[in-house]
Amino acid sequence: MKLQVLGCHGGELPTCRSTCFLVDDVLALDAGALTGTLSLEQLCKVDDVLVGHSHFDHVKDLPLLADLVIGRRDRPVTIHASRECAKALRENMFNNSLWPDFTRIPTRHKPVLAIKTFRAGSTFQVGPYTVKSVPVSHPVESCAFIISDGKSSLAMSGDTGPTDKLWKALNATKNLKALLLEASFPNSLQALADISGHLTPATVGSELRKFDRNGAQVMLYHLKPAFVTQLKKELAPLPVNVLELGETFQF
Repeated sequence: MKLQVLGCHGGELPTCRSTCFLVDDVLALDAGALTGTLSLEQLCKVDDVLVGHSHFDHVKDLPLLADLVIGRRDRPVTIHASRECAKALRENMFNNSLWPDFTRIPTRHKPVLAIKTFRAGSTFQVGPYTVKSVPVSHPVESCAFIISDGKSSLAMSGDTGPTDKLWKALNATKNLKALLLEASFPNSLQALADISGHLTPATVGSELRKFDRNGAQVMLYHLKPAFVTQLKKELAPLPVNVLELGETFQF
């Protein structure tokens, strides 16, 4: 699997982009930085988007994506979302008020977007990939994903505070090559991280003690732009890598 880092921050500034990864040019993991990084030709190749939860920084490019690829694809882009996330997208984004309902445009039978729901905790197929969803700890329903192409596996934590279900699932995963793990706030804001369902360097360290890595890389994302420098200093002693915009990996 090829992994491209389109966005790896928990917000945006001129040097930061919200969460978004691209697998093999066709599968997007969250949609925080699709339209600001990919060309129109590249956007038209994206067949599926896995959305971990409904918060704005993870779904914000879905409306603009629909507007850009309309009339340029033979089939809709499929958005895979948990039931609660799908409900939020339909009611609050594609509601013909905030944005046109592109799940019915240009016609109900040939829309630009299709929203396909899954039950949090279920395993489902997305093109050639088997995807296991794992509920994690966040104020809204949020899921981690373990994605396999039959040869290797890649995991993404989603937005989460301390959790046990994810580590149990990861420890049972064969051929896990990498884990994309969130780290949002510095240690001085531990109380805020706990309330908002996020990790700090301190809780990243304690969570990793639950993980049987077996050689898997741990790559951190979702650093809040206002605290990137401080976070990198606090994360430096840990056996992890902090992702940077534009990086590409092959697993």
